Amino acid sequence: MSEQYVVDLGEIDENRIASVGGKGAHLGALSRIDGVRVPAGFCVTTEAFHQVVSRTPAVGRQLDDLTRTDPDDRAAIAARSAGIRRTIEEIALPDELVEAIAGALARHGADGAYAVRSSATAEDLPTASFAGQQDTYLNVMGPAEILRHVSRCWASLFTERAVTYRRRNGIDDRTVHMGVVVQRMVFPHASGILFTADPVTGNRKVATVDAGFGLGEALVSGLVNPDVFTVRDGEVVAETIAAKQLAVRALQTGGTQEVAIDRHRQEEPALTHAQVLRLVELGRRLEAHFGRPQDVEWCLTDDGFRIVQSRPITTLFPVPEAADTDNHVYVSVGHQQMMTDAMKPLGLSMWQLTAMAPMRAAGGRLFVDATRALSAPASRAHLLDLSGRSDPLTRDALETLLDRDDFVPSRPDPAPAATPAGNGPEGGAPAPLETDPAVVTGLIERSRASIAALERDIRDQSGPELFDFLLEAFQEHKRCLSDPLSIQAIMAGMEATWWLNDHLGEWLGEKNAADTLTLSAPDNVTSEMGLELLDVADVVRPHPEVVAFLGEVRTDDFLDDLAKVPGGTEAREAIEAYLDRYGMRCAGEIDITRPRWSERPGTLVPALLDNVRNFAPGEAERRFEQGRKEAHKKEQDVLARLRDLPDGERKADETRRMIERVRTFVGYREYPKYAIICRTFLYKKALLAEAERLVRAGVLTEAEDVFHLTFQEFHDVARSHRADQELLRRRKEDFRTFQALTPPRVLTSDGETLNGAYRREDAPAGALIGLPVSAGTVEGRARVILDMADADLAAGDILVTTFTDPSWSPLFVGIAGLVTEIGGLMTHGAVIAREYGLPAVVGVEGATRLIRDGQRIRVHGADGYVEILG
Repeated sequence: MSEQYVVDLGEIDENRIASVGGKGAHLGALSRIDGVRVPAGFCVTTEAFHQVVSRTPAVGRQLDDLTRTDPDDRAAIAARSAGIRRTIEEIALPDELVEAIAGALARHGADGAYAVRSSATAEDLPTASFAGQQDTYLNVMGPAEILRHVSRCWASLFTERAVTYRRRNGIDDRTVHMGVVVQRMVFPHASGILFTADPVTGNRKVATVDAGFGLGEALVSGLVNPDVFTVRDGEVVAETIAAKQLAVRALQTGGTQEVAIDRHRQEEPALTHAQVLRLVELGRRLEAHFGRPQDVEWCLTDDGFRIVQSRPITTLFPVPEAADTDNHVYVSVGHQQMMTDAMKPLGLSMWQLTAMAPMRAAGGRLFVDATRALSAPASRAHLLDLSGRSDPLTRDALETLLDRDDFVPSRPDPAPAATPAGNGPEGGAPAPLETDPAVVTGLIERSRASIAALERDIRDQSGPELFDFLLEAFQEHKRCLSDPLSIQAIMAGMEATWWLNDHLGEWLGEKNAADTLTLSAPDNVTSEMGLELLDVADVVRPHPEVVAFLGEVRTDDFLDDLAKVPGGTEAREAIEAYLDRYGMRCAGEIDITRPRWSERPGTLVPALLDNVRNFAPGEAERRFEQGRKEAHKKEQDVLARLRDLPDGERKADETRRMIERVRTFVGYREYPKYAIICRTFLYKKALLAEAERLVRAGVLTEAEDVFHLTFQEFHDVARSHRADQELLRRRKEDFRTFQALTPPRVLTSDGETLNGAYRREDAPAGALIGLPVSAGTVEGRARVILDMADADLAAGDILVTTFTDPSWSPLFVGIAGLVTEIGGLMTHGAVIAREYGLPAVVGVEGATRLIRDGQRIRVHGADGYVEILG
């Protein structure tokens, strides 16, 4: 029976988390590694905790109350958690448990001093470390005190910070049990923490050591600043020696106390360089054993280092796998696509199969290996120029890396390749694209025909044949992406925009003149999407019963019931017509697994009601016409002022042609993305139909399980009718972990993350710096919105969010300005902000954290900064 309650550390490995908790399992595993010394001891098992707590009905009732508590009610959580702790500490321990602990103490020395340490089952996990969430008690002496502190460790499972942390990580309080580690006390000269990867930069080749005198509690509690040593390639490359005025020492009678360090020793290093290097070497051994970077607690005694804990560093962003050991530089795809959320495996693999460039997955995100482009002068300059135009922070991150001169290899520019015959006259460059609206019309018609063919041909595909069909469809997908005429049209609009901004800035001192000149440009499917929701609002507005009904919508199956309300049939037809054209869109739409508006039409209801409330009938047509007139007025003004300059007629004529060119092509910039999302939705519907067939066959539990498989794995399941449930479980757990990570703009093969910085001094003190993408200055109430379904906007509000993709465009018609954390000059949010004439600043690091919802802010769209007014 005693083995049910107590087990020695030497008998434990990392597979016993359920019985001894995360810390106990890790310590048991550590004690089995050759050359690693762990203080001896034993674990009180989670079964002991379960038996004691389950026999106490009061704890169950208190847990019910805690479960029902509003997660945002901190005071109630604190009070109810404290009540559970008191109840647990007052429980009398059963005789069989007392005897089991007494027997373990007799084996290890009943008269010795011990550390009594909490070890929860949701602790020191690869996905969430829970470091510091439960309690540790040092220098506990005597069986009675050890028993009392075991109860205190159990109770610490319900500290306010532990309960809050579990809720943030989606862990149910009832599923977590507590083991307790009881170890012989170590009385060290020095102690501290070793990170086998740099916890700030993520660099896996850099280790950092924090060290202080005495017990590690002085460092953990912030009582003293540690000495900090940085180690790379077997050498201490940096050190900071702190003035350590205090240390924590053990008392002979039990417990600990703070003691003053002799002033002559305060600035002595706690470790020598040789000791630091020996410790890092030990850490690398632990890292190799556990297969990932470690956060290691250590103590130094007369006879060497003792390891008292090693847990995974859960905050590091994963590194893409490479087939070699060369240096690699990875650039985030999500920061270009305005979707930095984690993607599920099916979404990642589908994007990889349909993208024009090879992409690597890591941390639920996609990256492009830019190493080769950065290594040669011409391709490097081109990449930096494109990065700078789309996202200056990415460019700065790349330049920071290049400035080191030792990471990216250098190679000469390749010799110019011969242009294949037929690309242009006599095999030369492609013929210049005429400024002809028929080019855009033809491209759109060609795209619609391709989508119609896909919709027709995919209809009857199922089983393994569906996947073979899709692999062929992906080739057409790539052909659409790489259509030379389409690319020429996109670049024509972008280059004309750059030309106008550069030349009118030089000739007239105009800043971002193209912002006004492109208002209400034709053929912009994304801006049309926002305006057409205004038209739907015009259908809804005359019917108060419909407005009231929509105000109560909480689910996505409301359209059938809508038809029963007076005026509801007409409203339903308008909404369904809108969904027919735009229902394939959604936030984060590059991930095929994200729910589309057609699947969750309730997402659109808040924006629709905002339009009903904030605008008069006919707003869409009025707004488009107003933009067209402003653009025409601006054109006349610019041309008149140019004609007054030296050589003015030539400048005016060139500018007129560029204005015509930008208005012809800039709207088309949005269409290829729309077409690709149309295709993607057809893929998704076919794949979900296949998943439903597998559910009916008993192969899968639910259709959306396939989102956690790659395309090839899904194909294999369709062929074999067998699904690996353990793989699905791991993938779901991985996805939850990835959701908590923030992807970097640039990532190296060493694991270093770089996010760049703005090198500007032209903004007021305290302003938030970003990238100017749409001119104008506006002041208003900030609405920090992370999900379009939570929109509640009034006229004059300024939208503050992480990123916007085309799905956010319906909100743009109802706001006065835009601030995002991610974005570039030609990304969708910037294009539509200019189209609607909204002052906008993007790429504002931490905007949703630094700006509070409801604060008054001023957006300087031409100068690229945001002021918080109060």
